[in-house]
Amino acid sequence: MSCGPVCTNLGLKPGQRLTVKGKIAPNAKSFVMNLGKDATLLGLHFNPRFDAHGDVNTIVCNSKKVEEWGTEHRETVFPFQKGGTAEITFSVNQNDVTVHVPGHQFTFPNRLNLPVFDYFDTQGDFTLQSLSWE
Repeated sequence: MSCGPVCTNLGLKPGQRLTVKGKIAPNAKSFVMNLGKDATLLGLHFNPRFDAHGDVNTIVCNSKKVEEWGTEHRETVFPFQKGGTAEITFSVNQNDVTVHVPGHQFTFPNRLNLPVFDYFDTQGDFTLQSLSWE
């Protein structure tokens, strides 16, 4: 899976949010956005899958502590289109992260109890166009 930009020292704390905008490849299979302490401690692995790993038009979320993945969480609302644009906002709360996708939102627990999210990266069939946080 191709890797896009990597951001460190973000300092996202409860009450703050990160908004990601970009373009999805016309032949996309899946893409990933990771938020965490660093590349080994991922509080949120956000993985929209058009057709990958046995999933079709499903958003799969998980957490990862070193090499140990948690239990996958699946969202069947899938607002993404191949060749389209995407805007995703991650709102950091005390005990979870609220994920805002077009027309839908859901929460994912902060399983690692991270007090701050310093790390963000994108991978796969997605080209990052803008990143903003407040």
